Amino acid sequence: MDDMLKDFVVEALELATNVEEHLLSLERNPGDLNTLNAVFRSFHTIKGGAGFMNLPAMVSACHLTENLFDALRTGEVPVTPIAIEAALQASGFVADQLTALSNGAHPSSLPDMPNALEEILNSAIAGKDAAPAAIAAAPVVAASTEAVATIGADGLDWNALYQAVVPAGTAIPVSATTTSASAAVSAAPVATPATAATTAAPAKGGWDGIDRRGDNKPAAAASVKEESIRVDAVKLDALLEVAGESVQAANQASVLLEKLAQFPVEGQAATLMAALAETLNRASRYSTELQRATLSTRMQPVGKLFQKFPRLVRELAKDLGKDVDLQIEGADTEVDRVVVDSLYDPLVHMLRNSLDHGIEDNATRTANGKSTKSVILLKAWQEASSVMIEISDDGKGMDGEQLRAKAISKGLINDSAAQSIEEMLQLVFLPGFSTKEVANSVSGRGVGMDVVKTAVEKHRGAITIDSKLGVGTRFSIRLPIELSIVPTMLVRSSDAALALPMAVVQRVVELPEEFEHVGGAPVLRDQGRPLPVRSLAGSLGYELATERVGIVIAAPQPYILSVGAVEGTADLVIKPMTAITVSGIAGTARSAEGELVLVVGLSFLLEGCRSTAKLAA
Repeated sequence: MDDMLKDFVVEALELATNVEEHLLSLERNPGDLNTLNAVFRSFHTIKGGAGFMNLPAMVSACHLTENLFDALRTGEVPVTPIAIEAALQASGFVADQLTALSNGAHPSSLPDMPNALEEILNSAIAGKDAAPAAIAAAPVVAASTEAVATIGADGLDWNALYQAVVPAGTAIPVSATTTSASAAVSAAPVATPATAATTAAPAKGGWDGIDRRGDNKPAAAASVKEESIRVDAVKLDALLEVAGESVQAANQASVLLEKLAQFPVEGQAATLMAALAETLNRASRYSTELQRATLSTRMQPVGKLFQKFPRLVRELAKDLGKDVDLQIEGADTEVDRVVVDSLYDPLVHMLRNSLDHGIEDNATRTANGKSTKSVILLKAWQEASSVMIEISDDGKGMDGEQLRAKAISKGLINDSAAQSIEEMLQLVFLPGFSTKEVANSVSGRGVGMDVVKTAVEKHRGAITIDSKLGVGTRFSIRLPIELSIVPTMLVRSSDAALALPMAVVQRVVELPEEFEHVGGAPVLRDQGRPLPVRSLAGSLGYELATERVGIVIAAPQPYILSVGAVEGTADLVIKPMTAITVSGIAGTARSAEGELVLVVGLSFLLEGCRSTAKLAA
């Protein structure tokens, strides 16, 4: 894909995604003129770029939709369900073509506009007073421009395409007297897209020559320099790795310098040591700033992900015959782009789960005194060094006993497993688990929620469930804001150097020689509440040793993790373990002294060390 086509695809995909969001908003507020104009402008802009790129099917779909919204915004046609549905289908078709291009498809291989899409668009347009035939025959031009159709031998109206992409007020009108000449030009061999780009596209701006930094004036007239550039994500990842390594190297050098300072030096050697210390401090400061700046380039608001879901919820609710309102909060919360990219499938699974399993049908909700319009809340916020993403619904809730019985009947657990409510709810994450007797198009095949947990844990995250019968269910996902650097507490158990994510560390307590016991298990009273004590070494399968330091872990069911010693805190550059998989270990890092440190997984800790941990000695 050439650079110009690539730029067009990136910008047009963003416009197409925004269009869906606008359309769903318009469905709720049909009289919103600003939204009508925004949708019109988006299709108009995509149409212009598609014309330059010689994508006739996309041009046709955008043109018909542009005609529809021109009529909607002038009041000639009312905003009806068929108008919204037609526009959604058009945006979906455009998005599919753009996605195919981004995946490497050649423009000539793209399919034509489906007849069904053309029919529904024309049906929506036919709602206005003018004759449908006249509307269907309208030339492909901007709404405010009159032009003479000049159809070429290839079936494209090249004059109309020119009108569509030239900024308003700058186009040279084509008179009726020049029609024959224009037609002759249209019938002549047409320049390739690359040639057209060379001659027609300004030096600055987007793929269509429009500078979107301000008010859509031609970029050639703007004196402001470019404020942003696109950088390959692989290059950013490489830069971040180098920045992280430079911080680690600076930290190790600082430790070595501190050790060296313990030896007596005099005269010129002392002067050189002082200069070295100052230089190293400056290098450490700059490397840390470089690391922070690089990290910021990878941060993206989760809103870019969240805006994909309103239409999904709308379509699924429609298929299931349910009235659902998706509410979104915290869309401006930023998180590592890798996390954003990987969250789409897990969130889709959870939304489908809420719609199919959680939300009752209208008759049941009415019988239970609930509104027929159910609510699903998709929410994000930052909490310390983590980002929290929550999906909650006001549906029927989850019956833990029913989940346990189903898991036993399927042979997924034995009779003695999952005794607590929390453990029962976690059963939905077992591979092959489903409460649906018959699979439908939405759920019931026993895949989905285990995929969710796997995807979350892959990025050192954790997922928990809170549910109440008759009230609803809440899924909470905790993820590191960025993936490469994690604030940790350094500990040692059984002579192993380990690191615990600070996101779950509450405080450090001293452990007694003897513990109280409840049900044969050791407990310690912390701030008046008895908490179970579990051994970190035992949980990881290490040989048990004396552990007299406890760390209060902020899990759904809080507990105290016993360790041999606490050696401080550090922001570690985490590297995933690729060659082997070790239960409970999320990755490795190097301490400031250069020692290899094993990083304990967040989900492993939040789940009470998988509830299979050996108790503290």
